[in-house]
Amino acid sequence: MTVTDLAFYAFALSAVTAGVLVTVSRNPVHSVLWLILAFLSASGLFVLLGAEFVAMLLIIVYVGAVAVLFVFVVMMLDVDFAELKGEMSQYLPIGLLIGLVLLMQLGIGIGAWTTAEGAMGLRRAVAPDMAQVENTRAIGLLLYDKYIMLFQLAGMILLVAMIGAIVLTLRHRKDVKRQNVLHQMWRDPAQAMELKDVKPGQGL
Repeated sequence: MTVTDLAFYAFALSAVTAGVLVTVSRNPVHSVLWLILAFLSASGLFVLLGAEFVAMLLIIVYVGAVAVLFVFVVMMLDVDFAELKGEMSQYLPIGLLIGLVLLMQLGIGIGAWTTAEGAMGLRRAVAPDMAQVENTRAIGLLLYDKYIMLFQLAGMILLVAMIGAIVLTLRHRKDVKRQNVLHQMWRDPAQAMELKDVKPGQGL
């Protein structure tokens, strides 16, 4: 067994263990920390596959941004997790049933998995030659050259989804003072400010 095999089994075991502990940990902060370990283990597996760029993206985006945001949200919000878990216990049978159905579907899908004869040839026809181009440049050529329209359309779909979420959650409250930039720009200092000549010993 080589060092690569040992590293693969170590990262795989760490990722699976961390994934299980994410779901069974009682403390949500501990769950987020286990999630960070799962991300780091997955990035190690990507490095073993030769996808260093994807591994760095996983660490920078998910560990450096998403997981840290989860930690801040969990620690700053005063949420009674004991009450939430008490309410979740009544839905536990339904959740277990759904999980069992999903596991059965996953097993059926893996058991019926077959590779087409021309799949590898079609894959090599789309991707650049890895012997001449490193994987980071190959990803850039695929995303920003060959499939630039699909990449831009995916970005537009995400933008529309973000705008829709903002519009659906936007609430105008009358009891909240809001900033009006135009009124501030059009304000006349001569009318907004008045100078008072206060004599010594005289109150306002």
